[in-house]
Amino acid sequence: MALFRRRKQAGAAGRDRPAERGDLEHLENFVRTRRGVEAYIEPRTTVTETTVILIADDGEWTRRRVEGPDGARRFAHKLGIPIYDVRLMGYPQRMRDYNERRKRRPELY
Repeated sequence: MALFRRRKQAGAAGRDRPAERGDLEHLENFVRTRRGVEAYIEPRTTVTETTVILIADDGEWTRRRVEGPDGARRFAHKLGIPIYDVRLMGYPQRMRDYNERRKRRPELY
């Protein structure tokens, strides 16, 4: 009886996808077109590989996969932006404020 046989979860397949050039291009464009951008390394989870979240000075943010924590650091140093470990620093208040503004006025975003 196969009732309790484990199936591969749909989200688990995404973890195998490495960072792609398009991911890095998106991140680079975000840094070029926003002010005061900082990078935060997000650790690997059961669903995704290591990601980096970029947060601008107004709290706008974007997230993409990177080639591990060292890849995130190389990316940030190459672009000359500060980088932090989200497990140590947490997310900045400006990001939470931005998310709250988006909830209240989604038509502006």
